[in-house]
Amino acid sequence: MNRFEGREGPIRLGMVGGGQGAMIGSVHRIAARLDGHFSLVAGALSSTPEKALASAREVGLPEDRTYTDYVEMAKREARLKDGIEAVAIAAPNHMHYPVAREFLKRGIHVICDKPLAGTLQDAKKLAKAAESSEALFVLTHNYTGYPMVREARERVARGDLGEIRLVQVEYPQDWLGDVPAPDNKQAAWRTDPERSGPGGATGDIGTHAYNIARFVTGLELEALAADLQAFVPGRPIDDNAHVMLRFKGGARGMLWCSQVAAGCENALRLRVFGTKAGVEWRHDEPERLRVTPMGGPVSIVTRGSASSGEAAGRLTRIPAGHPEGFFEAFANIYAEAAAAIRAARTGAAPDAAVTYPTIADGVEGVAFVDACVRSSKRNAAWVSL
Repeated sequence: MNRFEGREGPIRLGMVGGGQGAMIGSVHRIAARLDGHFSLVAGALSSTPEKALASAREVGLPEDRTYTDYVEMAKREARLKDGIEAVAIAAPNHMHYPVAREFLKRGIHVICDKPLAGTLQDAKKLAKAAESSEALFVLTHNYTGYPMVREARERVARGDLGEIRLVQVEYPQDWLGDVPAPDNKQAAWRTDPERSGPGGATGDIGTHAYNIARFVTGLELEALAADLQAFVPGRPIDDNAHVMLRFKGGARGMLWCSQVAAGCENALRLRVFGTKAGVEWRHDEPERLRVTPMGGPVSIVTRGSASSGEAAGRLTRIPAGHPEGFFEAFANIYAEAAAAIRAARTGAAPDAAVTYPTIADGVEGVAFVDACVRSSKRNAAWVSL
């Protein structure tokens, strides 16, 4: 029997990680409450007890639902009559597997930050745990939540671009262009292979670039060849990567991710070219999709306009000309998760239009990083996932 059957109202949410000083924790909390689908009622927000308590007070968690250990949290919340239905995991990469496992085996839905795990071995173990659990697993590849990314995906799916030939995706930043300050917590764990996994920039932002390319095009990867660099002296994992992609069916692609590209703040961009047309989406102009027909005039499709379709419309909150952005896109992933969780309350299937990154996407993302590392060690040899 579904122990959440009969529940009504907002979904009771817990959080692990994401305490003071963790940018992504506040993003998850804002996204979760934006549409009123979730209510944060419990948390183990830090591995340091003092910080866990201080962080909980800061976000208004009651003392009796504040934990200093995620295992204790999973056990107790599973026993409570009003315990959490879902948990958001905003901890560093190497903690995703052990934390998610504890909640999955108790039937609590998991909404996990990317990448799925620090290693491919742990990612596969987590996939098995998810398969044996009644709980849902949602991965927050948040860029797939932008309405105009959904618009691009819809246009590819209905054949507007023709047969896909080329995929170009890039995600450059510059914030790790030098040796970080000793107290920079975000830089510290992202440049530590024990906590981030074997991929640096590839694991942190390269997985986003790869995921959005796969999400929009639907193409399956056949092989890749990667050239990874650590430009900052003494850095043990990559801070820049150039990756050539071969897709099944003949399409070709290139992926560039970097955290040492001076002047680039968060410059995610995707271009897809087919036999009939191309599309381009940029994160710094998320409300616009550039459409380039072969031999025809370029057009700009905007979110909420008459030129955008149903897929974008589902995730649009306000009229065109009133900008939506990063928080709204992240909240769209939470909204899709909420629709699936509410359907699970009754045992019904969610609406067919509901789409979110799954455990399978997570395993593929970690496999992508693993393949990049293997390829680079072999002098950019072609390897499969």
